[in-house]
Amino acid sequence: MSAGTLFAVSDLHVTYPQNRRLADALQPRSDQDWLLVAGDVGELFDDVVDVLRMLSRRFARVIWTPGNHELWTHPQDPVTLRGEGRYRALVAAVQEWGVLTPEDDYAVWPGPDGPLVIAPLFLLYDYTFRAPGTRTKAESLRYAYQTGVVCSDEMMLHPDPYPSREAWCRARLAATERRLQACDPGMRTVLVSHWPLVRQPTAVLRHPEFAQWCGTERTADWHVRFRAEVAVYGHLHIPRTTHYDGVRFEEVSLGYPREWLPRRGEHPTVLRTVLAAPEYAS
Repeated sequence: MSAGTLFAVSDLHVTYPQNRRLADALQPRSDQDWLLVAGDVGELFDDVVDVLRMLSRRFARVIWTPGNHELWTHPQDPVTLRGEGRYRALVAAVQEWGVLTPEDDYAVWPGPDGPLVIAPLFLLYDYTFRAPGTRTKAESLRYAYQTGVVCSDEMMLHPDPYPSREAWCRARLAATERRLQACDPGMRTVLVSHWPLVRQPTAVLRHPEFAQWCGTERTADWHVRFRAEVAVYGHLHIPRTTHYDGVRFEEVSLGYPREWLPRRGEHPTVLRTVLAAPEYAS
């Protein structure tokens, strides 16, 4: 099987009409192209399913992992499922269209330089990326509320049946780590997570207290331990390429119109090339 291009995107936030138009226009370059969707397609259950269904008809394979917005129980959403139940229902709905999820067997992409395991990771966060000068979750949250920079997860991302979001995170970390350890140690990986695996990308946040909703210290070495060729993430709405421990990290978010319009214009390039087919490699 010949390799197409491995594309990625996150944070489409299709509730915004400008973003929905961009999402509706996404197209592959060839019929071998794959697409990684690293979370935050939208806030409403049916929007998420509709967009992933559309993309699955266009790309040879679509691999999705949720972000925090998909897990919200939004007051305007007729689907009132919460927590794990909401996540499992989304998984089941998109699997019907052939979309691969963190609950499926990892796919192997036949890249031009050899096969790579594509691992979509649903991990959440555990408040260990604490606000500056704070030592506990309580102190970090108190600081955030004092500054008025509080993630809407606190109101709409319910961890049911887990007692807390960090407890859900611990469960996801344990299950995911077991799966990654079972992968062929001779194969490189592409790790796809909504939240960055390392804290360093959050250093450029305008409000550093927001970092506590952006990941967990427990994945700080996963890109090395699990042989990542590249780590793909979103959430921060700061699209860029960085390197940590010799591994390339790609932040692939679109973000909100108020963010992308000033810096990218009315016709932004939405898809990021993660690994290119030979004819598109520079």
